[in-house]
Parts: sequence; C-alpha cells; structure tokens
Amino acid sequence: MIVGIGVDVVDLARFERALSRTPGLRERLFAEGERELPLRSLAGRFAAKEALMKALGETDGIRWVDMVVTTDAHGDPDLALSGRAAEIASRRGIDRVHVSMSHDAGIATAFVVAESSGRRPDLGERS
Repeated sequence: MIVGIGVDVVDLARFERALSRTPGLRERLFAEGERELPLRSLAGRFAAKEALMKALGETDGIRWVDMVVTTDAHGDPDLALSGRAAEIASRRGIDRVHVSMSHDAGIATAFVVAESSGRRPDLGERS
C-alpha cells in the first residue's frame, strides 16, 4: 500500500550558489560518502531528500544526514534511513521507499514513493 509520495525540483545554478555562499552547507546536507559527488548528483540527492520528507508526511527532528542516497545491487538509487527519519518511517509502517532521480537542462528532480506491506499503524484499522 502506498503511504506517501513526494516530488521535488532543484535549480542547479541556485543550488550551486547556495553551496558556495554557505560554509558548512555541504556537510549539513550530505553524508560523508555523498559530499564529493558532482553538483548535478548532489542536487538530485537533495531533491530526493526533500521528496522523502514529503512522502513521510512529517519532518520534525529529521537531520539531512538521516537520509542517504545509496545505490542498490542493480545500480539503481535507493534511500537509507537512520535516526529520526527511520523512526517516522517505522511508526507509519513504511517498509519500502522507492526513489527516482533525474537531471537535465539545469534542473534536478526526484520522486519518492513510500510503501507499506501492512496496515498503517498511525491511522489504525479502517472499516
């Protein structure tokens, strides 16, 4: 069952300006393994993290490094959750997150679907 969806778009030029103007922003937004990727990849990952928070439906206490874009065994993007992001997902019964990212023409975008294989604990039983 789909529990939530989220989408986000990032303007690459604006994102690049933000990273260059704000010391420490790269470290705040990205886990160590993500930080040295090309700008377009960072923007896609930022969009994926924003889209994930929309899909979770709650953002209180989530740190950006609680969400890490990884690559699965097939080379496709995946999201690893820890900390508060993992707590919210667990409480909402989310046991699978699907992510798609793309970048072209100065824009990066990501789409996230949060899925549960069981009932949604935060909503109780439905009649």
